[in-house]
Amino acid sequence: MNPSPPAAVLWDMDGTLVDTEPYWMAAETPLVEKFGGTWSHEQALRLVGLGLEDSARIFQDAGVRMGIGDIVDHLTDDVMSQLATKGVPFRPGARELLTSLRQSGIATGLVTMSLGRMARSVVDLIDFPAFDVIVAGDDATRPKPFPDPYLQACEALGVSPADAVAIEDSPNGIRSAVAAGAATIGVPLMVSVAGAGAHAVWPTLEGRTADDIAAFHRDHTSRLGASR
Repeated sequence: MNPSPPAAVLWDMDGTLVDTEPYWMAAETPLVEKFGGTWSHEQALRLVGLGLEDSARIFQDAGVRMGIGDIVDHLTDDVMSQLATKGVPFRPGARELLTSLRQSGIATGLVTMSLGRMARSVVDLIDFPAFDVIVAGDDATRPKPFPDPYLQACEALGVSPADAVAIEDSPNGIRSAVAAGAATIGVPLMVSVAGAGAHAVWPTLEGRTADDIAAFHRDHTSRLGASR
């Protein structure tokens, strides 16, 4: 017998659903250099999973003489331009798993710190109805690693966080989902997720289906029940 599925699966976007982190990094370096600064790969990695306004403050500290909103808009426009010309680079297995979830009737949400207009542009390029709700960086009351974005997504879907599974690639994202009470899978890409508190770490989504998500959620729920 197949395990009962969770009520919802909540996806991070950048680095989890799509591998846009190189697009962000390609936008960051010329912005800093425009103001006479330098930008390293290590500095770029610090921003993975960070809210855009917090990232903008780091750019200001690096010498970018622009307002926070202007920095966010500039980087978002640059990444959206790259998406339009280069396409949406899905992570291996992500599109297939999303398709499997939709075919199984499981609700799905996108929970991202990117701006809503960018999130919608990515979703619009998916050739099937992929998400029931989108919570973006400009929707969240507080950014990741606070639990707010995941709590907002669960509320919008009408599900309990305990009945949801989250998929994340960054420590900040994992901490956000865990703090919200969702069973959380880490699928690392640019940075290690060790010590972030994920309930499972999958090296890839390739070959994963809705049945794997349901089995993970069942095992997680069983472990929680045994520990009480």
